[in-house]
Amino acid sequence: MGKRQGTLDAIDMSAITSTTAPPPDSSSDRTSPHVDRRMRVLDLNADLGEGVRTADLDTEALDAALVEIVTSANVACGGHAGDAASMARVCRDAVTRGVAIGAQVSYVDPSGFGRTRLEIPHDILVGQLLVQIRDLAGHAREAGGALAHVKPHGALYNAAADDLHVATAVVEAVLRHADATGVALPLFALPGCALAQEGVRRGIPVVSEAFADRAYLADGRLVPRSRDGSVITDVDEVVARVMRLATEGVIRSIDGIDVAVTARSLCLHSDTDGALLLAGRVRAALNAAGVRLEAFVPATLPRTDASS
Repeated sequence: MGKRQGTLDAIDMSAITSTTAPPPDSSSDRTSPHVDRRMRVLDLNADLGEGVRTADLDTEALDAALVEIVTSANVACGGHAGDAASMARVCRDAVTRGVAIGAQVSYVDPSGFGRTRLEIPHDILVGQLLVQIRDLAGHAREAGGALAHVKPHGALYNAAADDLHVATAVVEAVLRHADATGVALPLFALPGCALAQEGVRRGIPVVSEAFADRAYLADGRLVPRSRDGSVITDVDEVVARVMRLATEGVIRSIDGIDVAVTARSLCLHSDTDGALLLAGRVRAALNAAGVRLEAFVPATLPRTDASS
């Protein structure tokens, strides 16, 4: 099998998690007055095509409005939500607006919105994720675009962050797609997590991601949604947290501890209460702070011995 040829020139290497990076709870992740942690460039991503609606906007209108604000769209591709019509629609809107298209892969769990961890045999999970990636890739191509990244959704995101077996399944789905297309799609992941480390080990670029509207634990992981306070809906609080992230590189944990976070992409959830207002305010605040908003630029990476 031939190598996937490419270059690292187009990749912001500071956004890629290194296999030698310390885990999120390491002492080197604490704040330091001697380190400039300001974020000068950020991608703003949101989950779209999930069938979410508000009191004022139906799902199509909400998706269209969010596409006007974000720089990357994580498109639900049939696992937890999304169908052929929604994938085609969001891809068309994204291409029109110059927004990067990502596959938001999930456990096949539409009734639970992909927020329950499922115990699935490795090969079956890889196959399910690969189908989702390929389906969205087809819709992106028909819209005149191409996939830019892959991001797990919900329970799969959290499982892949902590469980190497799940992380490996996600990575293998991306690699199988790469074998067919020649393009190793970047993975969005929490800094230093199992998915990030396995992706880098296997030759896949990994985009470090932070969350605007989700509470953090002191170890840098997300607070489980089953816990009170896991989702932050107060717009002023979200904006203040994002400003600290952008200017200081820290997020205050739910336990009151400042956690250092390195991120190239910032996520907003379309199903958070007031998501559209929140997204607009976050973008305006980042612009005012001089942060340049642009999508992560994917590149094709060559296969390494570790990924053979």
